Amino acid sequence: MYQAGDTVVYGLEGVCRIEEIAAREFAGERKRYYVLKPVFRDGSTLFLPVDNPVLTEKMRRTLSAEEIRELIHCLPEREAVWIDNESARREACQDVLRSGDRLRLAGLIRSLYLHQQELKARKKDLRACDDRVLKEAETLLYEEFAYVLGLRQEQVIPFIAQQLENGQPLS
Repeated sequence: MYQAGDTVVYGLEGVCRIEEIAAREFAGERKRYYVLKPVFRDGSTLFLPVDNPVLTEKMRRTLSAEEIRELIHCLPEREAVWIDNESARREACQDVLRSGDRLRLAGLIRSLYLHQQELKARKKDLRACDDRVLKEAETLLYEEFAYVLGLRQEQVIPFIAQQLENGQPLS
């Protein structure tokens, strides 16, 4: 069970701080809720019933700086996979996004990015649906990296590039 003050990644909402665990009444029913505040989106509050495993299973602890470094360094070893069938690709991408698995997210970003580069070489653009998935996957992963590493979001990609180029440990 998580505690007030913990930081988690929740589903597609991204990095959230658990402000409190409190009893609240919604629709005439009183339950205990995790009260989550997204770190990178002001003005939003999420109420997650503590006793709802379908929702609480979408909460994951944030990675450590060491886990992020390990994830970055294993990226070049992952095979970039492209699914030509748009419907199958869309379903596979949504599955990765819903899973919250950071290694799969990073692999998805890599695959979409490499495909985007191939298209650019032929003076073509990534399909709008693929571009949306790429942006959503980047937001999910890079927000967590930024939060854990104490970086601004725009510093994440240069940080990853520097880590891959130099093999430098985190400072």
